Order: sequence, then C-alpha cells, then structure tokens
Amino acid sequence: MNRRKKINQLLKANAKKASAKLAPRSSKPKYVSKADRAKLEAEAEQAPVAD
Repeated sequence: MNRRKKINQLLKANAKKASAKLAPRSSKPKYVSKADRAKLEAEAEQAPVAD
C-alpha cells in the first residue's frame, strides 16, 4: 500500500467516525437497568391514579 493511499484511508476513517458521532441516534429507547425498572414500578404502584 503506498503512502498516499494509506493517508487517504486514515483520513476517510476519521471523517466517517466524526460524522457518525454527529448523526442523530436511532429511535431505540434508552436502556433502563433492571433495578431502575423495579424502582419505577414500585413508585407507580404507590402513587394513586387520578382520573
């Protein structure tokens, strides 16, 4: 691999990583740990539902 190709490959890889950081995230929901889910569920049970 010649020097120019290697440098171009590195620059392209860095540009790809930078654009991936700036791109909007997927619509996947944020991870909530099992302990936090249990805590939220317990709070929901204690709070009276006002209709």
